[in-house]
Amino acid sequence: MQRALVSAVPEPRKKMRLRETRLDPYKPVIDAILTVDLTAPRKQRHTVKRIYDRLLDEHDAVDISYQMVRGYVAARREEIRLQAGKGVVDAFVPQTHKPGAEAEVDFGDVTVKLAGELVTCYLFAFRLSYSGKAVHRIFASAGQEAFFEGHVHALNVLGGVPTGKVRYDNLRAAVAQVLGLSRRRVEAERWTAFRSHYGLEAFYCQPGIRGAHEKGGVEGQIGWFRRNHLVPVPSLN
Repeated sequence: MQRALVSAVPEPRKKMRLRETRLDPYKPVIDAILTVDLTAPRKQRHTVKRIYDRLLDEHDAVDISYQMVRGYVAARREEIRLQAGKGVVDAFVPQTHKPGAEAEVDFGDVTVKLAGELVTCYLFAFRLSYSGKAVHRIFASAGQEAFFEGHVHALNVLGGVPTGKVRYDNLRAAVAQVLGLSRRRVEAERWTAFRSHYGLEAFYCQPGIRGAHEKGGVEGQIGWFRRNHLVPVPSLN
C-alpha cells in the first residue's frame, strides 16, 4: 500500500529463482551429448531414450525419470541447434499393410570408427510391413553378394517368405535398367534367378524421393536402428 502511494508505477517484478531439480547435475552431460550430436552423422544422433539410457548406464542416474530428461531435451536440443545454425530433422510417415503379405528391403549407410578412422558401412534391412518386425545385417559394401546374403539371413530368421510384394528401390544389385517412367525394370540376371528360387515377388518403387515414400517403413526402420544401436558411433579395433 505504501509503495503504491509513493509511485503509481509498480516496481519491476523480481525474477523468481529457478528451483533446483534432481536433473541439474546431469544437465551439463546432456548438453555435451547434444553438442556432440551436431557433428555426428545425421542419422546416428541421440534420441531422448538413448540419452536417458546413457545417463543410467554411464552416470548411475537412478534418481531421475525419463519424463524429466524428455522435457529438458525438448527445449535444450532446439536451443543448441539454433545457436549452431542447424535445421530441423526430417520425419517419416508410417504405412499399413495386410499381415504377412508385404515387406520392404533397403540398404542404409552407417558410420563406424575402425582402427581410429571413420568408415562407411552398409546396413541391410528386411522389414515386414504389417508387424514392423525387421532383420538387419551390416556389410562392408552394398554389392550383390551382400544383397543376397542379407536376404538369406532375413528369410532364415523370419522362417518364411512374404505372400505378397516385397518393395525395393532401384539398387544396382537388383536392377540393371529402369525403363522410362514406368515401373518396368530390366533385372540383373543373377537377381532374377535368386528371387525366383525363393518365390519373392518384387515391386520396384519410383526413382527419387517419391519412391522413398513408397517404402517409408524400412526407411524409418533403418533410422531407428542407427539411433538405438549405433549411437554413439561404434568404435572397433
